[in-house]
Amino acid sequence: MKIIRVTGKKTENLFLNVARKIYKDDKYWVCQLDNDIKNSFNPSRNRFLKNGEAERWIAVDHSVNPIGRIAAFYNSEKAKAEKILSGGAGYFECINDQDAANLLFDTARDWLEKKGMKAMDAPINFGENDSNWGLLVEGFTHPGIGMPYNLPYYKNLFETYGFQIFFRQFSYHLDLTKKFPERFWKIAEWISKKPDFTFRHFTWDKAEKYVNDTARIYNSTWQQVKENFTPLDPSVLRETMQKLKPIIDGEMIWFAYYKDEPVSFFIMFPDANQIFKKLNGKLHFWNMIRFLYYRETKTINRIRAITAGIVPKFQNSGIESGIFWHMNEKMKNKPQYKEIELSWVGDYNPKMISLYQAVGGVRAKIHHTYRYMIDKSIPFERFMPEKVSENPQ
Repeated sequence: MKIIRVTGKKTENLFLNVARKIYKDDKYWVCQLDNDIKNSFNPSRNRFLKNGEAERWIAVDHSVNPIGRIAAFYNSEKAKAEKILSGGAGYFECINDQDAANLLFDTARDWLEKKGMKAMDAPINFGENDSNWGLLVEGFTHPGIGMPYNLPYYKNLFETYGFQIFFRQFSYHLDLTKKFPERFWKIAEWISKKPDFTFRHFTWDKAEKYVNDTARIYNSTWQQVKENFTPLDPSVLRETMQKLKPIIDGEMIWFAYYKDEPVSFFIMFPDANQIFKKLNGKLHFWNMIRFLYYRETKTINRIRAITAGIVPKFQNSGIESGIFWHMNEKMKNKPQYKEIELSWVGDYNPKMISLYQAVGGVRAKIHHTYRYMIDKSIPFERFMPEKVSENPQ
């Protein structure tokens, strides 16, 4: 076995095609769009490369057949914000062979060590953590859009190498054909009638306002919850919304206001993976036509809830019930949707776990974000261990 570094178009295509080879007989896997992966390593498309670096490698056997791949990356500003200087490894794929996996992990580790990193987090995305983040270890079924999927043996490859669980990510499935708990609706009705509260869904004509409101709520919420918090830049959210414009349904993105001040949001997207699965990672002209056809013929019957936020002052006020009540009224006109995937919530966020359980969500998947200590003199520590919920249902 040996390692080949991605240096041009030929090796880049080889890197992309490793996944197609690994999953060719898997009925659940959805090929990530080639252009999305390429853009992660394009300085003009990925802002994290402004103060960072990335490399990609392919593992090949003695016959030069590709058997795995990995990328390593770091952003100096993000690394310095952590307790420990840490970089990331991701886009990992590998045959069921520990020696091959070790070769890939060693390559990423050695590169990060040379860049001064003390720890390696994996498998993660070189970007925001709302997509392609973590290793699936439970619930090997259809992945929601942006949620990573891998084969069951990957867990053993990571843990045998020495990766340790940094935090767990829980996904809940909500059956839209079943009624919400009655108590939840009573709270929703009560808060919806309070005159100081208003609820509005996203519209493109007011997109700039909603982008700024989202960033304002998000930053207020998560700086209280998450250690080493990095504020959300509205420009990043604006760019994401434009990128996802073909699948965004404004009636699935809701905001709550108190005396016209933004206090909460809830963002969901139709699960376009049900279409992307048919495209094999290619978005050429014909596949764009196919995408539009499948979208308009209501091929999508699942939704993924991406993120939510409630400013601390209004947490436990029932305002989230009000958002769900208004959203549910609109969903009555979209009977094609049968299920919502509420993903993901970290094991360090018991309040959001409780909310997902309160609306009737059933835990369906677990992902692990792992950490490997490059510098063995630094003790490993779980992410926010004082808040971890070990056994949520």
